Amino acid sequence: MKWGKELYRMFMAASIAHARWDYETSLSILRDKRKICILGLMLAPIIVLSVAFADDLPEILGGHKAYSPAYYSTNIFLVSTIIGLCAGLITGCIGAGGGFIITPALMSAGVKGILAVGTDLFHIFAKAIMGTAVHRKLGNVSVALAIAFLVGSGVGVTGGGVINRAIYEQNPVLSDTFISIVYVVLLGFLGFYALIDFLRLRKAGGDVGAHGGESPHGEAAASGKVGLPAKLQSANIPPLITFDEDLVPGGKKIPALFVALCGAVVGFAAAIMGVGGGFLTFPIFVYVLGVSSFTTVGTDILQIIFTAGYASIAQYAIYGFIFYTLAMGMLLGSLIGVQVGALTTKVVKGIYIRGFYALAILSGFVNRFFALPEKLNQMEIINISDSLAKTLTEIGTWLFFLVIGIFAVWVIAKFLGSLRQLRGEV
Repeated sequence: MKWGKELYRMFMAASIAHARWDYETSLSILRDKRKICILGLMLAPIIVLSVAFADDLPEILGGHKAYSPAYYSTNIFLVSTIIGLCAGLITGCIGAGGGFIITPALMSAGVKGILAVGTDLFHIFAKAIMGTAVHRKLGNVSVALAIAFLVGSGVGVTGGGVINRAIYEQNPVLSDTFISIVYVVLLGFLGFYALIDFLRLRKAGGDVGAHGGESPHGEAAASGKVGLPAKLQSANIPPLITFDEDLVPGGKKIPALFVALCGAVVGFAAAIMGVGGGFLTFPIFVYVLGVSSFTTVGTDILQIIFTAGYASIAQYAIYGFIFYTLAMGMLLGSLIGVQVGALTTKVVKGIYIRGFYALAILSGFVNRFFALPEKLNQMEIINISDSLAKTLTEIGTWLFFLVIGIFAVWVIAKFLGSLRQLRGEV
């Protein structure tokens, strides 16, 4: 149980760090007129071409020949925008976890799992390219550390992409089942511990934010003087990488092999799940390698751009597994949702935010868990009636969108009802 709590703490720190990046990136885009114009140009093919030539659109834009249901319709674009909005609201208001619901939500809307993964990665890549002010953060990056990590990340992304495509080519239903199982395990673990955490805090009468008031940076663990970071940094396996020279006299040293292996883990997870890898980089750098949060922030920016970009383009787009229309809808919705959610935290008690985080993650778990019987039945692994399998899938879908929908309505209502107060604080 103790290891589970430690792993949960790392995932929470990861999710919080990624949510912070998402918020800052969204803010950077919305405050820059040039980036708003770029966003408009990215949306132009959907607005213009799809209205006039919806039946003849190329696959990358959502033609009828793309993987089901990747053909353009107004409803599909609106659904993707709403999904992006809800994910953004969760990210902004809770400060963690919004990205975890995108792939399950797209799959519940009828999108193939592999297409949902590739599209989510492209959406993250587009946001990173548009919103990240890399030149202001590069001073925090250890070049050697970044190169070793990105080499490993490239290997991991390639492996994850090859596995996802191979499974899909063998059996599209097996592909959806595989991706669903990955999310069932991850969301079940996170949701279980998040619910326990919320009930514990509620019983104690605490009022904390999404991460319980604990520092997500883990500077004690990052010192490299104790635990796993100390063991890894003491290994003498050439070539050695020196980093954090500005914080520690002479800097810290670690074998490049360990950094590359961690990069491979991040890249593999990103390519399999479609989450960009950003949510894993922070805890691995801080809690495993012992890198300071100062250096981690800068390196994570490069990692997100490279990992999401390479995965979405080289592993999914060129094989037809990206739905441009969905990606742009999610980007538009998430930009708005993150801002509204972040402002709402000023008028909502932290304990409620913690509770909604647990419910959102658990709803994603229930959604994918209830979808599994139908997939397993289609592959003849289990034998149940088609009507029962379909009913279970529909129950999971309705519960998922009901919980996320109630949360979204509640946050928007709180935001609109507190506009006068929020204007006074801004």
